Amino acid sequence: MMDNAALLYALVQNALDGIITIDDIGTIETINPAGCVLFGYQPEEVIGKNISMLMPSPDKERHNNYLSKYKTTRKASIIGVGRELTGMRKGGALFPMKLGVSEVKYSGRTIYAGFIHDLSQQKIDEEKYKDYASHLEELVEERTKSLNDTIFALEKAKEKVSISLEKEKELSKLKNRFLSMASHEFRTPLSTVQLSASLIEKYAIPFESEPIGKHIGKIKNSVKSLTAILNDFLYVEKLEIGKMKPEFTCFDLVKFGEEITEEMQLLAKPSQNIICKHLGDQTMIYLDANLLKNCAINLIGNAIKYSGDSCCIDFTTEINDLDYIISVHDDGIGIPLEEQKHLFQAFFRAYNTGSIPGTGLGLNIVSRYVSLMKGTADFKSNEQEGTLFTLTFPIS
Repeated sequence: MMDNAALLYALVQNALDGIITIDDIGTIETINPAGCVLFGYQPEEVIGKNISMLMPSPDKERHNNYLSKYKTTRKASIIGVGRELTGMRKGGALFPMKLGVSEVKYSGRTIYAGFIHDLSQQKIDEEKYKDYASHLEELVEERTKSLNDTIFALEKAKEKVSISLEKEKELSKLKNRFLSMASHEFRTPLSTVQLSASLIEKYAIPFESEPIGKHIGKIKNSVKSLTAILNDFLYVEKLEIGKMKPEFTCFDLVKFGEEITEEMQLLAKPSQNIICKHLGDQTMIYLDANLLKNCAINLIGNAIKYSGDSCCIDFTTEINDLDYIISVHDDGIGIPLEEQKHLFQAFFRAYNTGSIPGTGLGLNIVSRYVSLMKGTADFKSNEQEGTLFTLTFPIS
């Protein structure tokens, strides 16, 4: 069997990282093959020399200062792991490295073992991923601006046009065609951006870089917002051309409410609480579950957006002898009285929404989905006092 000394020697000689030992005044006593390759020296060129020959300024002066303090205090401030320094190869070429130093008691004296890991490739990869993340962020911003500019230009053109009913219908067709085209054309590059961001996040895990994580989060949030906008455009286009048809099925309204509450609670602000309750003995209803879910998510999403950080949002389902009823109540900013008549119009947003994001399509879609299911959408609201939305579907 190999004795311990031979085993240790073999480990040092075959280590992938550089290993150098020095005495208490910084004189190099040993260097392993990986260390020779790393710094470009033969053993005889460095053994007996001061370790500072392998460091450029100011790291050289700092290291000399560490040794000087040690001679005075006998406390080794150089001991530690994970310090990033700059190494200097033979010929003067510099490279980033991570240095860990251990104090070793050997043959009645103290020596220090330095473990050196080359960070060159890691630094190159970090810069590459930073550049890639920045490029993706710029791409998302560019796509967003292009889409917003096009939509704004389209709406402006529509406002200025005062033509016959036939031409108005033709303009509407062109708008729907554009919405369909834009939604489909943007979906593919957005999917690519989302996938690339996820891959960057995966490959950047070893670096534990906070800036990379921050930029990836911004990219993902931007893609998510754009995808929601494109979905709204597709819904409007399908409604306009009559492609949206309800598919009635029988399902459990209580379970439906609980699932939506759980899903939306994840999207709520940290101190917001969504309270779900059901009224009535019956639980089974006959409606289009997908359309109804879209309506509920839209109303609860608005309640989350337009309410304070600490509040309760009431989500109530009810079955009585005559109707199925869905209601959402919040204590948010409310809707100004003079603007309430426009609430269900496409692209309408009240003046008090400020910088809160939105397209003004959500409530228009809700109203039209409710109509497809032969129901009615009503609301009561006072500015700064909150809003109650009620969806009512007669039991046929």
